[in-house]
Amino acid sequence: MDILVVGGGGREHAVIKALSKSRRSGKIYALPGNGGIAEDAECIPVKATDIEGIVRVAREKKVDFAVVTPDDPLVLGCVDALEAAGIPCFGPTKDAAVIEGSKVFSKELMKKYGIPTAKSETFSEPEAAVAYLKNAPYPAVIKADGLALGKGVVIAQNFEEAEAAVKNMMVDHVFGASGSRILVEEFLTGPEVSVLSFTDGNIVVPMLSSMDHKRAKDGDEGLNTGGMGTVAPNPYYTEEIAKECMEQIFLPTIRAMKAEGRTFKGCLYFGLMLTKDGPKVIEYNCRFGDPETQVVLPLLTSDLLEIMLAVRGGTLREDMVRFREGAACCVVLASEGYPQKYETGFEIALPACQANEDIYIAGAKMQGEKLVTSGGRVLGAVATAEDLPRAVEAAYALAGRISFQNAYMRHDIGRRALAALKN
Repeated sequence: MDILVVGGGGREHAVIKALSKSRRSGKIYALPGNGGIAEDAECIPVKATDIEGIVRVAREKKVDFAVVTPDDPLVLGCVDALEAAGIPCFGPTKDAAVIEGSKVFSKELMKKYGIPTAKSETFSEPEAAVAYLKNAPYPAVIKADGLALGKGVVIAQNFEEAEAAVKNMMVDHVFGASGSRILVEEFLTGPEVSVLSFTDGNIVVPMLSSMDHKRAKDGDEGLNTGGMGTVAPNPYYTEEIAKECMEQIFLPTIRAMKAEGRTFKGCLYFGLMLTKDGPKVIEYNCRFGDPETQVVLPLLTSDLLEIMLAVRGGTLREDMVRFREGAACCVVLASEGYPQKYETGFEIALPACQANEDIYIAGAKMQGEKLVTSGGRVLGAVATAEDLPRAVEAAYALAGRISFQNAYMRHDIGRRALAALKN
């Protein structure tokens, strides 16, 4: 089967490498892909948000199957457009992708169906939000309603910070229309867990749990980023907690979406907080997480393409999704200055990978015969091993063999997970 994958980051690189292992996989196209993905797929320079262009290429190349992974095209209805053109597709429709496209929608869904989450208030006028925040408990969490590249969340420590966040989102429109409505949520505490899941709208099959590291600097300090590294599995996510999440969060969410006439088929991401009152939903994503995908898929032993076909066809079974024992770690190498200003155009020197290693390229392009940096998060150095300590050690060893000017990485990816293992 010839496959088209929409997107051009490290997540897409991981998906493409996993799909290429399928016995049924033929030619793979990436739209737009990147300079590193070009080693594993034919890259065509069509933006992930150019829905008409994506459909045109899918028809021209006569692809048999399409995989839409980024949030923007999903929320814009890319799956709907491809299916209407006769291209079978993995990913939720526009009606279902709203679970990530609108935080207000997802919060109201959870309230209506009794799915545990943080208490919140919704505002469409900045004055009303500021008036509420004058007497709110702190820290307070302020979220832009729409998509904001993973950066539309502010944890305000006091009223001044909260007022500034409201102004940025609702008055200065730093996130465009995404900030026209905001949520003000209670601040939850506890270990965070990411759980990606496959669902065909009827059953939900969770993948391995993982732990993301969002802050730019060591010690979980600095600005929020798209993710500076991940480990899997997450030691805080026990079998007992997994059972509780299935009964109180995962299945109720799938059933709620179906009841609302928005049946979700694809990969549904659950961002969870393990509070003293039990697991609660922080956020939903309507797609594979980045960089969670980079540690989950290397441990998958079953055929990703077969799973995706079953999801699309409504024939998913729990026994289709299998992972091997062990652990994985991803260390992101970024451009110095990310997520703010940074320079690009520096040549990347990549080593040969061993059997337990992968390098997933995110922000790089070909300049002549050279692979050079072109983004904030440049690549992810990933290693698998029989346990988490060895996986972390191997990932950092791999990262140390990669070089480009102005490279930056955190040096404590996995530290909290390793500490949890000792307790």
